[in-house]
Amino acid sequence: MQALVIVAHGSHLNPDSSTPTYDHADRIRGTGAFDEVKEAFWKEEPSFREVLRTVESDEVYVVPMFISEGYFTEQVIPRELRLDGWDVDEWDSEDGVSATQATLGAGDVEKTIHYCGPVGTHEAMSDVIVQRAESVTAGHDASIDDGFGLAVVGHGTERNENSAKAIYYHADAIRERGRFDEVQSVFMDEEPEVDDVTDFFESRDIVVVPLFIADGFHTQEDIPEDMGLTDDYRTGYPVPGEVNGHRLWYSGAVGTEALMADVVLERAADAGADVGTAIEQVREETSDEPVAGD
Repeated sequence: MQALVIVAHGSHLNPDSSTPTYDHADRIRGTGAFDEVKEAFWKEEPSFREVLRTVESDEVYVVPMFISEGYFTEQVIPRELRLDGWDVDEWDSEDGVSATQATLGAGDVEKTIHYCGPVGTHEAMSDVIVQRAESVTAGHDASIDDGFGLAVVGHGTERNENSAKAIYYHADAIRERGRFDEVQSVFMDEEPEVDDVTDFFESRDIVVVPLFIADGFHTQEDIPEDMGLTDDYRTGYPVPGEVNGHRLWYSGAVGTEALMADVVLERAADAGADVGTAIEQVREETSDEPVAGD
């Protein structure tokens, strides 16, 4: 038997924080690829510390629903899961975006744990960002192939240099595909700042995709106000919205895109899980699916 455990941050303050994790878990559960699919959270129940005790399978694949390699993925989650012999070097990621997986035991449970790198640094996340951009322009008689720019937004922090690396990694990968006229990385808490997003583009149309797992205060309040889409998030904002002679197509958190389930499966498969045709099934199911909340 094999189990999938998706671990995410969650929130005591934002009830919608865990919704994408449950949605992606449900979609993966529906493929039948795993005997068990469980969710666990840092700030909600079920908790990291207890989740492995609820799993019956001997083989467990743990996939962090986090954007970057850092404090939570390298310290908090391994500690709370009581992973025996964990060392970040097991991920073989010297550049901060190449985490693979580590096979370990776990505290008081007799199971083999395959601890995977975060979804945010997997190469398949680039596909999710592009699909997210396509989703926000759908129904507006517009196409991202018609001279659009793309801004990938990260939180950024001077406390963890890896926080920005995932954003640059995907922006570079998408730029190489040539679908957008321009691709830039911008951040909330470091340069270049999302407040000045229009300064970095010549394209009139700019799709803005936040590389966040769930919609919350940052994606629903801070970023729209910082970009000038609205003076007060409570009044809402247009999509697209006119700012400094540009049209901003703001998408909200990439983690709500249905294709995220594919990235979770890719992580587990890379670690050795037998997922059968689940990846192909999820990609087919999500190719034309509306964005969560739309």
